[in-house]
Amino acid sequence: MPAEELVGPADVGPVAHGGHCVVRDQGRVIFVRHALPGERVMIKITDRSHDRYWRGDAVQILDPGPGRVQPPCPIAGPGRCGGCDFQHADPATQRELKRAVVAEQLLRLADLDWTGEVEPAGGDPDGLGWRSRMRYHAGPDQDSADDSFGLRAHRSDRVIMLPADGCRIAAPSIAVPPRVPEGADSIIGVAAAGGTVWASEHHPAGTVLERAGDREFTVGVDGFWQAHPAAPRLLSEAVITGLAPRRGESAFDLYCGVGLFAAALVDHGCGPVTGVEGSKPAVASARRNLADVGRRARFVAGSVERVLERPKARGGLPDQVDLVVLDPPRVGAGRRVVAAVARRQPRAIAYVACDPAALARDLAYFGDRGYRPVSLRAFDLFPMTHHVECVAILEPAPAD
Repeated sequence: MPAEELVGPADVGPVAHGGHCVVRDQGRVIFVRHALPGERVMIKITDRSHDRYWRGDAVQILDPGPGRVQPPCPIAGPGRCGGCDFQHADPATQRELKRAVVAEQLLRLADLDWTGEVEPAGGDPDGLGWRSRMRYHAGPDQDSADDSFGLRAHRSDRVIMLPADGCRIAAPSIAVPPRVPEGADSIIGVAAAGGTVWASEHHPAGTVLERAGDREFTVGVDGFWQAHPAAPRLLSEAVITGLAPRRGESAFDLYCGVGLFAAALVDHGCGPVTGVEGSKPAVASARRNLADVGRRARFVAGSVERVLERPKARGGLPDQVDLVVLDPPRVGAGRRVVAAVARRQPRAIAYVACDPAALARDLAYFGDRGYRPVSLRAFDLFPMTHHVECVAILEPAPAD
């Protein structure tokens, strides 16, 4: 069957992790974008390279489901910009889709029955105008009079040019990229607390000033900081509320970035707090950001896994600790990091996750090591996309 041929009419099944829904057609699974559970659609097949499943786009909606809306952005939809997965759903429906994904992943991978909700972040009316960090890519014709930067199509290097008023989910000051000298492949825009900054090959990245609570943080323009302006506060509050730190407790901040959670721990009486981060520039920023607390916080540059497994006599971490915060990349912490954390017998662990599948796998590993989640909150910090942020609090399971 040619890739451009349509499949259907097809009944759309449940949402799946990754921003698509499941359709079963003649015994084959098709992961379909731009659909909603319960709809009846026609599907354009976009990828038939896998033996077990295909990928497709819902290009005709024969029977729309509740919650479907007209996408607010003219370049959202099949074959267009890949940045937004759920612009065809209203905000409440988007959060329900994310809730279903988190619950399904936790049940399937960790045997955990989660009945929570995805909490809105606030400050993003209609899910638009929130993203404070954007990367735009050079389009096919930089010599034209039109804007020469856009966003990539889904699973493609093809660049979709922006509408005249720019990206709908970007903060207003970075919604439309400026013209830059010919030859730049991409441009980064950051709407930071300290002002808007643009960087490209011709204007190298520097640092920006961000804020969380009463603290200021220096962050690299191309470094990591939460994209939603409400995220640093919400996540820090969720971590501190869950851990309930006691004065003088020791703590690890693993994958610490520029020191966001380390700062929250120190400011709530913990110390010493040790941060570990693989990025040397981020560690340098963390040291500057918490220079005022002296020896109550220190930061180590290196692989979290290797630093945890390194003997203390060779610069490793203490063999015991009271509290641990983990904020790993999308792939999760992994079995070895989980084992090294559990071996130190912390009183409580806060796991901050941007991928529910990785979170569920690591929670299962912690379960094997005697730790169970006592709370789990999910936040809608990426409106219009399938991404969701979670904070799980773990404690030692009581003996049978």
